[in-house]
Amino acid sequence: MAGKPKPMSQIKQMIILRQQGKGIKTIARMLEMSKNTVKSYLFKLDKLLENNKKTGLTTEKLLSMEVPEIEKQFLSGDPSYKDPRYEHFISNLAYYQKELQRKGVTKTLLWEEYRQSYPDGYGRSQFCHHLNQQDLARAKPSMVLEHKPAEKLYIDFAGKPIAYIDRETGEEVRCQLFVACLPYSDYAFAMAVASQTIPDFLYALSRCMEQLGGVTQLLVPDNLKAAVNKADKYEPSINQALEDFANHYGTAVVPARARKPQDKALVENQVKVLYSRVYARLRNMQFFDIHSLNRAIGQKVKAHNQTRMQQKPYCREEKFLADEKGLLGKLPGERFELRHYARLTVAKNNHIYLARDNHYFSVPYTLIGQRVKVIYTRSMLYVFHKGERVAIHSRGFNQGSYSTLKEHLCSQHQHYRDRSPEYYRSKAAQHSKVLSRYISLLFKQGKIPEQLYRTCDGLLALGRKVDKERLEKACNTAMEYKVYSYTFIKNMLENNMTEATAEPSARELPEHGNVRGKTYYDQYQ
Repeated sequence: MAGKPKPMSQIKQMIILRQQGKGIKTIARMLEMSKNTVKSYLFKLDKLLENNKKTGLTTEKLLSMEVPEIEKQFLSGDPSYKDPRYEHFISNLAYYQKELQRKGVTKTLLWEEYRQSYPDGYGRSQFCHHLNQQDLARAKPSMVLEHKPAEKLYIDFAGKPIAYIDRETGEEVRCQLFVACLPYSDYAFAMAVASQTIPDFLYALSRCMEQLGGVTQLLVPDNLKAAVNKADKYEPSINQALEDFANHYGTAVVPARARKPQDKALVENQVKVLYSRVYARLRNMQFFDIHSLNRAIGQKVKAHNQTRMQQKPYCREEKFLADEKGLLGKLPGERFELRHYARLTVAKNNHIYLARDNHYFSVPYTLIGQRVKVIYTRSMLYVFHKGERVAIHSRGFNQGSYSTLKEHLCSQHQHYRDRSPEYYRSKAAQHSKVLSRYISLLFKQGKIPEQLYRTCDGLLALGRKVDKERLEKACNTAMEYKVYSYTFIKNMLENNMTEATAEPSARELPEHGNVRGKTYYDQYQ
């Protein structure tokens, strides 16, 4: 398992192929890995399953994990297979292969030159072994292929576009024709999509699976990386997206070689046949939207599948229904959503910024300054740190806005977000009814509530420091004089004014004869 670790999406492909009963050599050839690499990963898989019996870890659970979670299982610690000698060898492999084609150049000669320039390198036997391994990996002799039912689905795009007319502008809108076929029965599927971009391609592929009513063991696409990959930091590579799609449907991907049409001769032939049975038959018809165009394409493809094949007593549809449909894998319960990947840094406000949406998403404040892995689909966003999922959000599309979960904030920030008149009334009620009544009257003074929050913070702080009875006396006195102020309450407590006994404002005089009544003073008015 020398060199850099393999992507975990590719490891999932390896596990799926093993579940299908493929051998190590077959898996290595399909995934373009060395046999030793496949053997090492499968050995590690067996060890994981054996050591995790108590935790209930199974192959199905591994396949259901997201990429960062399964990466934690396979690549924890410092891998011993990162050998600098192998990295040096791989970096010069193209040179060795080119030199071996020259007359008189042998592997022994190359090894002698290799050791002169790199004295700590491989011995002769290891050097030759790695060269042989590379030759074996590239040696793929051609042969007459015998296809098994429900094993493969060949995928391609027709070179010639197909069009409909925009009803409003009268402009011709060109579409791409997605074509797929099952090589065993030669059963075909075709539909028009707006482009060959990743979302349109995977949408067409999912519709194909739904029409077939099941999933094949393998997907064999054309060289999709060369066809649709582009330098866009927001767009995942087609390999990653297609592997995610395959993992969702429980199948594996074996891309055809670039510029090797013999690898997918049947689907290339289907395209040629559909030119005459679809393109030619629709050439004099007009369509005004892609849906009506696809209905017509579906009718022509159905007729093509029901047409008797040359030198055979059956049609493609009969062969498919009789031998293949029952062997297809089960479709998943949910449709696939395209995943996008990013590595982002948590800002000081414990949010990450997703530039694609110009939107901020919260993560736990303990991760401020840390790098996290982000996986987001059309509807959801997931955040991982060291293989653990730490946050999940619904996708937000309001530009410049924040999606924040309360539990991600520190206690001070949670308090700040929770502030409201009701919040302070409930906090005061936990202390005493008198303080709660005083704060309720405070908010009835006609001021903006936000202007009174700090006053409430001060009163609650006094409630934690001062004796309850003294604070209640101060609040009662303040309510009697209708003074609602933190400073007034604080001054009363600091000056011990709550202990002074208030004198009555008027004292009754004792009864005696020298008392003038009301009528006496009325005569002077």
